[in-house]
Amino acid sequence: MSAAMPSVPYWRLSSFYCFYFALLGAWLPFWPLYLQAHNFNATDIGYLAGIIMGTKIFAPNLWGWLCRHQRKPISAVRLGAFLACLCFAFIFLEQSFLNLALVVASFSFFWNAILAQFEVITLDHLSGETERYSQIRVWGSLGFIAAVAGLGWGFDIYSVNYLPWVLMALLLAIWFSSLLVAAPTQPQQAPQSAQPLLSIIKQPAVLAFLVCCFLQQLSHGPYYTFFSLFLEGKGYKNSFIGMMWSLGVLAEVLLFIVMYRLLHRFSLRHIMLGSIALSALRWLLIAYWADNTACLIIAQCLHAASFGSFHAFAVEMVRRCFSGGHQGQGMALYSGVSFGAGGALGAVLSGWAWDISQQYTFVAAALVCVLAFVIGLKVRINP
Repeated sequence: MSAAMPSVPYWRLSSFYCFYFALLGAWLPFWPLYLQAHNFNATDIGYLAGIIMGTKIFAPNLWGWLCRHQRKPISAVRLGAFLACLCFAFIFLEQSFLNLALVVASFSFFWNAILAQFEVITLDHLSGETERYSQIRVWGSLGFIAAVAGLGWGFDIYSVNYLPWVLMALLLAIWFSSLLVAAPTQPQQAPQSAQPLLSIIKQPAVLAFLVCCFLQQLSHGPYYTFFSLFLEGKGYKNSFIGMMWSLGVLAEVLLFIVMYRLLHRFSLRHIMLGSIALSALRWLLIAYWADNTACLIIAQCLHAASFGSFHAFAVEMVRRCFSGGHQGQGMALYSGVSFGAGGALGAVLSGWAWDISQQYTFVAAALVCVLAFVIGLKVRINP
């Protein structure tokens, strides 16, 4: 692989993505289990899961603004990765709600902030050959799969109380991998647009797009926050839970391989509507048939739609709408509105609803998808 890309530090860039998303793979399935093991209730778990999503709203933009004077973004990435390690180390002091909330808020601010900066570094190293990006980014998905599968088996043997040590090791690996990446020699200069960013956002199609992104990620709240606890309550082992998370990401990877064909064959609006409809089906399968392993496998394969194809649609929508040097701002806005605001609110609301009815929490997620579908159906999303 490196021979095909002689001018690109393929493995050094890939290692960063691998460790970065391996940490996400360790966090999403097992953080709620860790909190439950320390006797936190569903509402507290919802808040502590929502904080890490909430920092995505402002961290990438604020960190980028603070570091805008840096000619080498890699310096900002290294500093952010180091500060994430430093902040997370305070988790070993005590396990109170306040301390955990402060640790999660501080470390996730820097952890969420550095990815956008590293994306710029990667694209600059590619020197305009953006089709090679997927060859590097796929290691993020592979790192996620390895983490959830390996830790699922590991936590069947050893206690989930070891999770903070695993997360600390992965944060140190992220920092170390950032030290191995040199600054690109010829950073790309994006063409500037005469059209103000606000005038782009005010377009009805763009507003509808952002609302649909917010609702789509909002519907993922119960999944990202309580899916592991839901399966554990039904008697599934940690190893099986890890396999189910891995299956979802594997389906996403396979979808990305053929996504360029779907983008050529279908309109963005049709891809969006199909993704939202299949998302609603996924949440209903989990709500009513999680006891059936076959239905659960089908539901996890639908991650290819609920995240994979929807994310591909969103990235292409940003590319088309936020042209002329606004694509970076467009990606930050998309991430903040969907993964940030939508993810955080989804985690908090699902925490409130979980003790009322676990099943109907997933049903509510499906209804959120229905609302997003109606908005997408009524408004012409495709620019």
